[in-house]
Amino acid sequence: MGELRGHLPALAMIGLQFHYAVLAIFTRAALLQGMSARVFVVYRQAIATLALAPIALNSKRRSSFKTSLGLKSFSLMFVTSLIGITANQNTYFEGLYLASSTVATAMSNLVPAVTFVMAAIFGAEKVDLRSLRSVAKILGTVLCVGGAITMALLKGQKLLHMDLFSFKHVMGMGSENWLLGCLLLLVSSFCWSFWIIMQVPISSSCPDHISSTFWMCLLTTIQSGIFTLLVELDLEAWKLSSILEFSSCLYAGIGIAVSFFIQTWCISIRGPLFCAMFNPLCTVITAMVAATFLHEELYAGSVIGAFAVIVGLYTVLWGKAKEIEEIRPGAESNIENDDISCKMDLEEPLLSDKLESI
Repeated sequence: MGELRGHLPALAMIGLQFHYAVLAIFTRAALLQGMSARVFVVYRQAIATLALAPIALNSKRRSSFKTSLGLKSFSLMFVTSLIGITANQNTYFEGLYLASSTVATAMSNLVPAVTFVMAAIFGAEKVDLRSLRSVAKILGTVLCVGGAITMALLKGQKLLHMDLFSFKHVMGMGSENWLLGCLLLLVSSFCWSFWIIMQVPISSSCPDHISSTFWMCLLTTIQSGIFTLLVELDLEAWKLSSILEFSSCLYAGIGIAVSFFIQTWCISIRGPLFCAMFNPLCTVITAMVAATFLHEELYAGSVIGAFAVIVGLYTVLWGKAKEIEEIRPGAESNIENDDISCKMDLEEPLLSDKLESI
């Protein structure tokens, strides 16, 4: 039993990658059936807000943090919600619709590399060309960006075009706006990296993470609702006309709350680097399921690009791991002590403490 408990974080992260893969495929099916990506974001965030409301209220009662939501905290959350969630979600799901679920999950692996670039611009990451770890992070970033460009511009030969279970009426047969979809997914990665960076000042001003997550979900619901009302002039777009559309919104909304707790728990046990290493698994699962069961077209360029992105991701993570080892010499000498390695990872996240001054 004790041996099984030791593998629970890994099993939880594998399960979470299956959830993300199902979410990408399930959502794209609903979008191709006619559901508006912008309306989907509003419903998803509204359901997530309702799911988190009782948890946030209970957490506030039990929490030792008695800080109120001041103007600074609210302003930080508003801007972070606007760029890091509202813009991120709208560009992601529109890109998912225009490109493919495989490309969407592959592009999400860009986030650590993009975060490194943005953190370096803000001065939160030191870049020393004489250091192997810095070179590794730079090289990994170049591989990630190069892979993303390859996926967008180089389709190549069609692969895994199987008719085992064909749902052509649901999934469609590709998109003429492939390049635009990849561009939107790239913008989504930048927006999500901005969200990650902003968690440092937000955590400093509002230490209760559950409360801050609830407020950002609520603000995103309002922001997305206003944006959708301005863009979607046809009120019929708000109507969910099928069980697929309704269930995808429900699954995505509740999934935010569930994935938040799973990822937070895994980070507390094994640290952020451990969790980030499982991200490419989602791309593999999505590609296999989408190509085999949903007749989604898979191209050689997408496979090559996705491989480059994954290699780049692990290169960036390796560089960050080496940086942690240099900062805390000997902290990993006792590999059997999980508490030491966990504390080290949590105290040295992907971003530097310099961002606390933002």
